[in-house]
Amino acid sequence: FGSERPIPSAGREIGRQTSMLIRAFLDDDLPSVHAVQLQCPHAAQWREDDYVRLAGIPGGMILIAQVTTAGTPEVVGFAAFHRVSDEAELHNLAVNPAHRRRGVARALLQEGIRKLQEAGTRRVFLEVRASNLPAVGLYASAGFTLHATRRGYYQNPVEDAMVMALDVIPASRIPSR
Repeated sequence: FGSERPIPSAGREIGRQTSMLIRAFLDDDLPSVHAVQLQCPHAAQWREDDYVRLAGIPGGMILIAQVTTAGTPEVVGFAAFHRVSDEAELHNLAVNPAHRRRGVARALLQEGIRKLQEAGTRRVFLEVRASNLPAVGLYASAGFTLHATRRGYYQNPVEDAMVMALDVIPASRIPSR
């Protein structure tokens, strides 16, 4: 799942940020990923070794959103996916609150889906708190639809999970232009 893709800032004023890079997770990113997660109460609260484990297993993929401000790169978001056969799950996605509403989550999601599609994934699943309306809206705008509801799935507070799914056309079946 390697490779890096610079993502233009789409003309949005993001401080002095001029571009965003979506890239594969590196071991050195672990403290930054964990710090972003801790700032996001709706994100799954994983231990650091959970990320290391996911990054090291077949089908595991963690993408990093990195912005450069005044010459200093900063990890501002991440997405963690796991693929098994032709299905995948988005396990976790979080964006630093100071960088939200700037396309970071959408860029991570789109790049993850693109990479999964290239690997032959046919369907991507995710679970999201029913009350997390910004995330539900993002996923719906990316084509995810409600697949099921898991009653009382989340704790602290107890809340239902919406299981959403996206059918993906494998890259090998997309007609060339």
